[in-house]
Amino acid sequence: MAGRTVLSVSLDKSRSAFVAAARQHLRQPSCRRALFCSFAPAQPSAGNLPGYSTAHRRQSACRFRHCQVRASSSNGTGDYDYDLFTIGAGSGGVRASRFASTNYGAKVAICEMPFDLISSESKGGAGGTCVLRGCVPKKLMVYGGEFAESFEDAKGFGWDSTRPGLTWERFMDNKNKELDRLNSVYMKILANNNVTYHEGRGKLLDAHTIDVDGKQFTAKHILIATGGKPTKIPIEGAEHAIISDQILNLSKVPKKLAIIGGGYIALEFAGIYNHFGAETHVFYRQPLPLRGFDEEVRNFMSEQYQQHGLNLHPQHTPVKIEKAADGTLSLTAEDKDKQKVTLGGFDHVLMATGRQPNTQNMGLEEVGVKLEKSGAVAVDKASRTSVPNIWAIGDVTNRLNLTPVALMEGMAFAATAFGDNESFPDYENVASAVFSSPPLAHVGLSEEQAVEKYGDVDVYTSGFKPMRNTISGNQGRGFQKIVVDAKTDRVLGMHMVGPECAEIMQGFAAALKIGLKKKQLDTVVGIHPSSAEEFVTMRSPERRIRNKQPVEAHA
Repeated sequence: MAGRTVLSVSLDKSRSAFVAAARQHLRQPSCRRALFCSFAPAQPSAGNLPGYSTAHRRQSACRFRHCQVRASSSNGTGDYDYDLFTIGAGSGGVRASRFASTNYGAKVAICEMPFDLISSESKGGAGGTCVLRGCVPKKLMVYGGEFAESFEDAKGFGWDSTRPGLTWERFMDNKNKELDRLNSVYMKILANNNVTYHEGRGKLLDAHTIDVDGKQFTAKHILIATGGKPTKIPIEGAEHAIISDQILNLSKVPKKLAIIGGGYIALEFAGIYNHFGAETHVFYRQPLPLRGFDEEVRNFMSEQYQQHGLNLHPQHTPVKIEKAADGTLSLTAEDKDKQKVTLGGFDHVLMATGRQPNTQNMGLEEVGVKLEKSGAVAVDKASRTSVPNIWAIGDVTNRLNLTPVALMEGMAFAATAFGDNESFPDYENVASAVFSSPPLAHVGLSEEQAVEKYGDVDVYTSGFKPMRNTISGNQGRGFQKIVVDAKTDRVLGMHMVGPECAEIMQGFAAALKIGLKKKQLDTVVGIHPSSAEEFVTMRSPERRIRNKQPVEAHA
């Protein structure tokens, strides 16, 4: 067995001891690539090993079988520098890399551009979009804005105090310190999991060679995890608009803000800055915001957004942005009748008009990686690209663009590529939330999707004023909806609008994942008083659909 190192662990040790020994072995400098695992039973008879059955032994052997496959000489004369090289240190790329290293013994490297709050062709940072310029800073700003509503609500509960002032600079400074901390946390995660970090922009030179700012590395497998980036629509004056990176880092709260777009990013920032006191206007082409969500929920959200103070401009297509001598901006849009409407005095115009996969100038097509028309990397169900050893996960593939989905894809990739266990991401019943004001959370199918797929559907709804709003004077209302397959009684979708809906929906997502039936939901005793209990008290359907057509609710 020349050129290989051997790790021999007696099977009278626990499974955890074996794993610990193997991982310690991988950390040794002499272990250049991987290891060869040799199972040496301490006793001839497996039956004499307490707590360690033949099945356990087979399981361990299966788990570390890949180590033998990737064994190489300890003097570094293997074919490649790394077993895996990941381009992009966002949530998905980091998860895939550390799992490949720690769980499967691969030698792994990752590259990412230097950290900055505003992304560019040369700036990024470990943690990626979600952590540094997406989900995390946005949620911190949501929390900050919600205090404004709480101060008003407190009056109905007897608190006689004036609304305190806002020191925006302190808030921004604290937010940015937290992002600095999280960037450091991700760097430590990589180091603690033996993933080598290379700072710089990665580009493919061939199917096994990566260039990082002039330094070249080779790898058996390459993973593309570069995410996406905000886009602007090509209208006159688009250069005057800002994108989501910038709206997270304004030097002061705008007095008047225009937002172009009707998706969740647009409505989340609309709620944030409306809470902080900006006069906020939202322009979108559709009759309702949040395209792709349940239609009944969209109607309810539109009403509630206006109740909360947003100025909505549905069926208005922006055509021009102009900058005045005083620095303010005006926005011209065409309404549904093609009449032009211009509003002015905006401090900023935010374009929240979608994102595109980050695949430009990476050498992907040059080495044979197929891209979709959108620019997304085309992959199969196991995240393989058209080049067998090159893989892609996360938003760069434009499948289901959510951070937890990228984590799932990263773990499935690691198991497939390094664990001798082909695994596929499961996109059914993935819960998500819109952290607007009010917030929305859902899991499973909308009513429209359910009717189209199953034909016979029962729909249960409940609209109500949350208890907190009964004496506060807050006019906000909540809404909940359950969509059920009438033939099997299986719950197909659940939707909720109201405070803490994301926290509540996460639990119900687990129930849908294991096939929750409506009759099972009916047996659950509610927690009283709570909004969540509404989900287990809806007994009579609001409407029934049979053969895709509505029928009498009592039929």
